[in-house]
Amino acid sequence: MAAPTAMVQITNTRTDNCLNATSQRGKCFSVDSGELQDYLVDFLGNEVGSDLKSLRNVGDLLEKLREENNVLEEQVLTVSSSVPPKVFAALSAAEEARCSLEDLLQRERLISNMLHQHLQGAQPWMDNLGQTLNQVDTIERHMKYLRCLQHIEELSAAVQQCLMTSSVWEAIRAVDSMAMLDAGLNQSGCSHLQNFLRETLHFWHKIIKDRLASDFEKVLTQLHWPIISPPTQSLTPTANCQELNSQLELLVTQLLALQTSDDLLSQRALASSVPSVQPASSATPPSQAPPLCLPIQIMLQPLSKRFRYHFYGNRQTNSLGKPEWYLTQVLMWMSNSSTFMEEKIQPILERAGATISARVELCRGLLSLVQEKVASDASRLLYDDMIFCHLVEEVLQFEKELRSNQLYPAVLPGLLNLLLEDAILQKWLTVEKKMAVEKMDAMLSAEGAWSSQYKDISDMDELKAPDCAETFMTLLQVITERYRTLPCPSAQLKFLGLQRELVDDFRIRLTQVMKEESRCPLGARYCAILNAVNYICTILGDWGDNVFFLQLQQAAVSLGEEVLLGGLGIMEVGRLASLEGSLFEGLLALLDRLKGDMMGRLLEWTIREITEKARPYCQDRWLSLPSQHDQSTMTLSSSACPMMLCVRDRLLNLHQVLSLSLFQLAWQGLAERLDNFLYQDVILSNHFSDGGAAQLQFDMTRNLFPLFGHYCKRPENFFKHVKEACIILCLNVGSAILLRNLLKESEEETRDWAGTEDPPPESALHELGVYCLAPCDVLILLNLRASWPGQ
Repeated sequence: MAAPTAMVQITNTRTDNCLNATSQRGKCFSVDSGELQDYLVDFLGNEVGSDLKSLRNVGDLLEKLREENNVLEEQVLTVSSSVPPKVFAALSAAEEARCSLEDLLQRERLISNMLHQHLQGAQPWMDNLGQTLNQVDTIERHMKYLRCLQHIEELSAAVQQCLMTSSVWEAIRAVDSMAMLDAGLNQSGCSHLQNFLRETLHFWHKIIKDRLASDFEKVLTQLHWPIISPPTQSLTPTANCQELNSQLELLVTQLLALQTSDDLLSQRALASSVPSVQPASSATPPSQAPPLCLPIQIMLQPLSKRFRYHFYGNRQTNSLGKPEWYLTQVLMWMSNSSTFMEEKIQPILERAGATISARVELCRGLLSLVQEKVASDASRLLYDDMIFCHLVEEVLQFEKELRSNQLYPAVLPGLLNLLLEDAILQKWLTVEKKMAVEKMDAMLSAEGAWSSQYKDISDMDELKAPDCAETFMTLLQVITERYRTLPCPSAQLKFLGLQRELVDDFRIRLTQVMKEESRCPLGARYCAILNAVNYICTILGDWGDNVFFLQLQQAAVSLGEEVLLGGLGIMEVGRLASLEGSLFEGLLALLDRLKGDMMGRLLEWTIREITEKARPYCQDRWLSLPSQHDQSTMTLSSSACPMMLCVRDRLLNLHQVLSLSLFQLAWQGLAERLDNFLYQDVILSNHFSDGGAAQLQFDMTRNLFPLFGHYCKRPENFFKHVKEACIILCLNVGSAILLRNLLKESEEETRDWAGTEDPPPESALHELGVYCLAPCDVLILLNLRASWPGQ
C-alpha cells in the first residue's frame, strides 16, 4: 500500500497549492499594505459606489462573500476525498493487464516451439513432394513440347495434302496458323522448336508463294503487264476478258491472304540483316513504312529487273552525270501504270477489304528503287560540285512531280530524306554558298550591274532596283524554293542561316562600292547603290511577314537554334516567339543604317550645292526694297534664280534616279534642310522693309513652294519656319504693334511670376496661323521689321 499512500500525499499537496493560489491575492496584498488598501478602496467603489445610502448593503455583501468562501472550501474537500480511490483503481487495472500480457507471451512461446517441431518433422515430406511436382512439371512441359511439335507436323501435312489436292485456300489458312503459332512462341526459350517451325513455315510459304506468283505473272502477261509505254489501246484482251479478270481477282485475293506470313518472314529477314547491312545514319529506316502489298511486290519484279538492267553496271544509261534518265523513267512508269492499277487492281483490293491504294503502293515500290540508286550515286559525287548540284536539282524536280502529278501522299517519305544525311546536307550547303559567292562576284562586275532592266517601263520601275540587286534577291529566292520542301525544320534553318550570311556579305560589298562612289553622291552609281539597299530592305521586310519564314521563326525559337538566335536576349527571343519581330531584324537594322548614312550624305551634298547658289540671295538688300504698292507686278528676285534653278534640277534628277520611297525621303529631307537654311541665313540674318517682306513671301510662296508642289498637295507644310516667318513679317503695322505689345506683356508677366487670367500668347499666334514658332522667336522676327511708326 505504499503507492496509494504516496498518491494521497501528492493529491493533498496539489490541493494545498490550489488553496494557496486562491488566497494569493491576499498574500500579495499582505506584503504591501498600500496595495491592499488601494484594492479595498477600488472594490468598495465598484460594489457600493459614492451613494452613502447604499452603505446599508454592506451586510449583504459580507454575507455573499462568506457563501462564496464556503462553496470553495466544499469543492476543495470534495476533490481531496475523491482523487485517491480513482488512482488506486487505475493502478489495479494496470496490474491486471500486465499479468494478462505475461500469460499471452508464455502461450505464444509454447505454440511457436510446437510449430517449429512440426515443420522439422514435415520437411522430408515437403522435399519428396517438391521433387514429385518438379517431375510432373517437366513431364507436362515435355508433353506440351511434343503436342506443339505434333501440331506443326499436322499443319505441315495439311499444307502438303491441300497442295496435292489444289486446295490453295486451306493451305494458306494452315500457313497462317503456323505464322500465328510462331508469333505465340516468340517469347519462348525453345530455340530449336522455333527454328524448326520457321524453317517449316518458310518452306511451305515459299512453295505456295511461288505457285501463286507463277500463275499471277502469267495472268499479268496476258494483261500486257508491265506497261512500259503509254497505253494506246484497251488494257484487256477481247477474247477471254471475263476469265482473266476472274483469275486475276482470285490470285490477288489469295496473295493478300498470304500477306501475314509474308510480312512475318520479311521482318525476320530484315531483323537479321540490319546490323550488318544497314548504315548507322540511314535517312529512311525501313521500319517507318509497312511492307509492300504482296501482289504489288510481284508486279514490281519485271520493272525492277528493267531498272537494274539499264541503270546499273557498265550500261551507257548508267551515267553519274545523267540522273534525270532513271528519274524520268520511273516517273513515266508511274504515270503509264496508274490507269491499270486504278481500274484492275484497286477494285479487287477494295472487295478484299484491304485499305491500301494500289497506285500508291506501286509508286512506293518504284520509289524504293530510286532511293537506293540516289543514295549510291550521292555518296560518289561528294567531290564533284557540278554533278552534285545537278543531282540535287533533279532530285528536287523529281520530288515536285511526284507530289503534284502522281499525288504521292505527303506523309510518306520521298527522295528528299536522302538529302538530309549529314555528309550530303553539309556538301549541299557548301556548294550552295560557293555558287552564290561566285554569282555575286559576277553580278557586281557585270557591265550593266548598276542599271535597271525596267528603266524604260515606268509602271514596273518604282523601286528602280539595279540589275545586281535584283539578281541577288532572285538568287536568294531560288535558294528558298530549293530548301522549302525539305521535311526537316532544322535543315531548313541551316539554309536560312546561309541566306542571312549571304545578305550580310552583299551588304558589305555594297558598302565598299559606296565608299568608292561617295566623292560624288549625286552620281548615277551612288544612287543605284542606295536603290539596291532600299530594294533589299523591302524584300526582306516582305519575307518577315511571309508564312513560310514565320513558321521557320517559330521552329528556330522552339529548337533554340544558336546560329539564328545567338546573341539575342530573353526579350528579343520572346518577341520572336510572339511574332512581333522577324529573323531578318538584325540585317534590316544594318541595311537601314547604311541607307540612312547614304541618304544623309546625299542630302548634305545637295543642300551644300543649293546654299552656294543662294549666297547672293542671302545678301540681298531686303531693307531697301520698295513697297509692293510701288510695283506694278511682282517678279522673282534675280538673286534667287540660281538657287531656284538648282533646287528644280536636283529634284528632277533625284526623282529620276531614286525609287519612289527613297525620293519621298529625299525631297522631304531636302525641304527640311532648306527651310532651316532660309530661316537662319536669309530671314534671321537680315532686316526687312514692307517691300522686302512682301518680296520674300512672293519668292517663297509663288516660286519655291511650287517646286515641291509637284510631289505633294501642300508643300508649305514642309517649310513651317519660312511660312510662319513670312506671316509675321508681312503683318500690317497695327496688327504687328498689338502682337508685339501682347508678347512683351506676356514675357514680363512670366518674368515677374504674375498670375493672370489673360489668354496665352500662343492663342493669338494660332489665330494668325503660327504654330511652329515660339513667342520669343516671333518677337525676334517682329524686331526685324523696319516699318514701325516713328522710325
